[in-house]
Amino acid sequence: MNQETILEQFKARAATASPLGGSIKFVIDDNPIFIDGSGDTNEVLAEDKEADCTISASSEVMQKIQNGDLNATMAFMTGKIKISGDMGLAMKVQSLVG
Repeated sequence: MNQETILEQFKARAATASPLGGSIKFVIDDNPIFIDGSGDTNEVLAEDKEADCTISASSEVMQKIQNGDLNATMAFMTGKIKISGDMGLAMKVQSLVG
C-alpha cells in the first residue's frame, strides 16, 4: 500500500467521522499524515506538523488494521504500532483506521 492510498483512505474516513478534539500525526514508513480534528471537521494533510498524539507504524501493519485483519489494540500491545502523546486521543482514531 503506497502513501497516496493511505492518505486517501484517511481523507475518506475523516470526512464522515466526528471531530477528534485534537491533532494526530501518523508516521507510516517515515511518511507523515497529519490530522487536525480540533475544529468542526477533521482535516487530513500530508505534512509533518506537531501533534497532540503521534502514531507510528509500517504501511503493512496499517493496511492490515484498515482491512480488519489486525486489531489496532493488539497491534499496539505487540509493539507493531508505537504511540506517543495523548493516549485518550489515540483511542478516538478507531473511526479513522478501520
